[in-house]
Amino acid sequence: MDHWYILGAFAVALLLTLIPGNAVISYLHKLKFGQHILEIGPRWHRAKQGTPTMGGILFIAAVVCAVLVFGAPYYLRGDLRPLAVLVPAVIFGGAGFVDDMTKIRKKQNEGLTPLQKLLLQTAAAVVFLTLLRIWGYDAGGLYIPFVNITIPMNWYIYAVIAAIFIVGMDNAVNLTDGIDGLCAGVTVPVSLLFLAVAVFCGDGKFTSVAVPAAALLGGMLGFLYFNFNPARVFMGDTGSLFIGGMVCALAFAVEAPAILILAGFVYILEMASVILQVGFFKLTHGKRLFKMAPIHHHFEMCGWGEKKIFLVAVGITALLCAVSFVGLKLS
Repeated sequence: MDHWYILGAFAVALLLTLIPGNAVISYLHKLKFGQHILEIGPRWHRAKQGTPTMGGILFIAAVVCAVLVFGAPYYLRGDLRPLAVLVPAVIFGGAGFVDDMTKIRKKQNEGLTPLQKLLLQTAAAVVFLTLLRIWGYDAGGLYIPFVNITIPMNWYIYAVIAAIFIVGMDNAVNLTDGIDGLCAGVTVPVSLLFLAVAVFCGDGKFTSVAVPAAALLGGMLGFLYFNFNPARVFMGDTGSLFIGGMVCALAFAVEAPAILILAGFVYILEMASVILQVGFFKLTHGKRLFKMAPIHHHFEMCGWGEKKIFLVAVGITALLCAVSFVGLKLS
């Protein structure tokens, strides 16, 4: 029966994203929830001024509904992993929603302060990690894929490192959402990886995690219909922070968070490019390492079109996710 729950979660999330999509986009237009484009951004992005943002509510509602419904049989068996995966995703998405609403009210591209966002993200990470421990889903150490070893750690030290990792990855996913379809596209193979891991690894221990992984996959594919270049709607921080939280939660739910370092390479590259750009700028008193950061804008300014960047990023992620699965399966 498990495969029906997994397929159901995928189909419902896909359809609940696709079917109301046009109506939601029209309503966002009516509310004038348009994206404000920074003057320092690529000049060709200014044509996107006014494109509705906060479209992430489309797939968030769809994913949450799918997980709550098709995760129910597991809850009745006492397996709360699908619910645990939703917790950080919803809190992160809520922080993104507040951030987006602040930007819209101020009519600028700055919402919550970095400190406010950091506090909300840290709180979400701590709540999630605490739930894993209380519900008995804490792996009790750091699992290293490929070499198949687990490093025992004091839980409090582990929780601090894990919280920093979750917050960092969530912001990395947020930075990836800079051109049409990129964040959703990269997340498709990542969610497919965790779906495969949940089904084929762990001797059935993680089967329930396949439900939220399948729901996220369906939501991303549905949203890409509206978000692929030329985008009719942007996900906003509402969507990208939700995705970041859910991707991290999936990795911890299958007790292999370290695999995100490989599978989430594109996310990490986006964040690393910003850190390197800022550091290099300060050290050299005004020189730039990249033409623009995050790095997808650098490639744009090198003449790459948004569709090419999308295809290359998704292709690289798909390859690294395949390698990641093999590493986990053979470990």
